[in-house]
Amino acid sequence: MADFYSILGVSRDSSAEEIKQAYRKLAMKYHPDRNGGSKEAEEQFKGITEAYDVLGDGDKRAAYDRYGEAGLRGGRGGGFHHVDLSEALGIFMRDFGGFGGLEDMFGGGGRSRGGPRGGGDIKVTVPLTLSEVATGVEKQLTLKLLDPCDRCEGTGSEPGTGSKRCATCAGTGEVRRAQRSFFGQFVSVAPCPTCAGQGNTIDTPCKRCRGEGRMRAERTISVSIPAGVATGQYMTHRGQGSVGAQGGPRGDILVVFEVEEDPRFERDGADLYTEALVTYSRLVLGADVDVPTVTATISLRVPPGTQSGQVFKLRGRGLPRVNASGTGDLHVRVQLWTPQDVSPEHEAALRQLQQHESAVPVARHKGFWSRMKEALGA
Repeated sequence: MADFYSILGVSRDSSAEEIKQAYRKLAMKYHPDRNGGSKEAEEQFKGITEAYDVLGDGDKRAAYDRYGEAGLRGGRGGGFHHVDLSEALGIFMRDFGGFGGLEDMFGGGGRSRGGPRGGGDIKVTVPLTLSEVATGVEKQLTLKLLDPCDRCEGTGSEPGTGSKRCATCAGTGEVRRAQRSFFGQFVSVAPCPTCAGQGNTIDTPCKRCRGEGRMRAERTISVSIPAGVATGQYMTHRGQGSVGAQGGPRGDILVVFEVEEDPRFERDGADLYTEALVTYSRLVLGADVDVPTVTATISLRVPPGTQSGQVFKLRGRGLPRVNASGTGDLHVRVQLWTPQDVSPEHEAALRQLQQHESAVPVARHKGFWSRMKEALGA
């Protein structure tokens, strides 16, 4: 298990600013745009960004300091993904996009200088039932996106013609303007107005796509969703989104999960919580009670003398852990069921039972809310 402090080269008592500066230094070294697409540099960049994402957030850092990486997986929806490249780039841009002109350092918005711009990402939300989460499921998704034009094969030029390097920006796709002021020289970078940032111009645009090099299309993809996912988690299908203009690379498809609530359960990560209503006689004498799991019904043995509100843990009857091996637990709280309408015979039996009942003890164990108030100092 990696140590996030060691990854960033900082001590455990480092300040938030020291952590931020350590990450910035490493990120500038390993950023993909500075390393010619090196896979090794990309992995380093993702690793240090994941460490910074945790240690740069006060709540996440506190949980990590106390419980390690396990503390980041607790609660709803936690612990499915490590930071992927798109997330890492987003985190870097979020916190350092305005530091000294990011375009000047990396040569412009996430593409190689003078190359075509990539296509946009597509985000699709997939509704899931708890039963599908328990087993995993294969989904067929129909998406509307942009595919290469079949007439010009994505170039944007009419067949038999071509493109040439933009004379305005010399093929870089951007223009720089230097301005002097009392405080010194400022350089602004903007997409080239002549070629719209593409780096080349087309003499004869394709008649079908009007020089875009792409057309609207519909495609069906198959997505294998693993068991145990939660609302808000997602999968990234790289290079399967919309194609960029004039031969630009495809963007990504982000498949976001939205799990429908199941009225039978409350969910906490891989653990499930449910209630079972039990009659007074069964609590006193003991009984086998049917309780639901996500996909079936099982029998729970309630021992004699069980108190209403007692919780039983059924190990391994929860949901699969998507970020680790094993399965969560099912917690069953038994509750006394009191009938509102009783027959005369039932009422007579209850009145006879009253004559033999023991007195209710005065002393009681402290309940959950009492313990909670004490913990909070109320």
